[in-house]
Amino acid sequence: MKTIKLAAAAVALFAASFAPVHADTDRPVVGLVMKSLANEFFQNMMTGAEEHAAKRGDFDLIAVGMKNETDFESQINAVDNFITQGVDAIVIAPADSKAMVAPLKKAMEAGIVVVNFDVALDEEAKKAAGVELAFVGPDNRGGAKLAGDALGKALGKGGKVVIIEGNPGADNAAQRKAGFEDSIAEYGLELLDSRTAHWETEEANTVFSNMLTANPDIQGVMAANDSMAIGVVRALEAAGRTDILVVGFDNIPAAQDLVAQGKLLATVDQYGSMMAANAIDKAIEVVKGGPALEGWVKTPVDLVTAK
Repeated sequence: MKTIKLAAAAVALFAASFAPVHADTDRPVVGLVMKSLANEFFQNMMTGAEEHAAKRGDFDLIAVGMKNETDFESQINAVDNFITQGVDAIVIAPADSKAMVAPLKKAMEAGIVVVNFDVALDEEAKKAAGVELAFVGPDNRGGAKLAGDALGKALGKGGKVVIIEGNPGADNAAQRKAGFEDSIAEYGLELLDSRTAHWETEEANTVFSNMLTANPDIQGVMAANDSMAIGVVRALEAAGRTDILVVGFDNIPAAQDLVAQGKLLATVDQYGSMMAANAIDKAIEVVKGGPALEGWVKTPVDLVTAK
């Protein structure tokens, strides 16, 4: 078996120098394209996929990611390289829900099975390109509402909140923002500001610090992933503020520690370590002659709190 793990710093340099693979449906080759390997969520996903490949032992895995959350050009290059190599399947968590439609259409036209997981491709972009492709992943809007509801219950009507958004081009960022807005409406919260931090910890630290300066009466923060929630918590610690509640999304180990310490009110578990493995299994089923996936294959989400 060839399972390749690329260091986060090298991922952006994923090149066209890989030798072509020889497709064999008895032992398929799966190209796994993830987002930033600097993000603990995708590090865990990588580990889960590698462990799953070793456990199954009946397919070869080539896994790549990006150097940061806005480096979607690396994903486009990865798909192009996988087409050149002739892999049997590409399993992808797209960084940009519109930009990845064209390269994935090219892969499908080359006879490669494509499974979209974690972040859904844009429906309008798929329709315009004539692409029909199922989505394997969580209800991001519903999951964000679980976290938003926890914050709404804790603050009560009139609670003043801000949202730290993910990448503007990513469907899961839009869905999580919508889920937070659902909670804001249901619990009568007051939204003071909403800005992107592109899923990144340091950017979230800066963005939220600026929000806090402009709005010192903030009572709650809705962060669209745990990496950004960690940046918010660090900003609060630097400001000496212990009165502001924060929720996140992903349930990465660092966030679990913050929940246990009471520095994070809640996060949402979308079982990232299992998600890629599940999508790979579904891709292999299709490669081996099973029916094509259709519609939305939902994966679970659960609220995580200290209680």
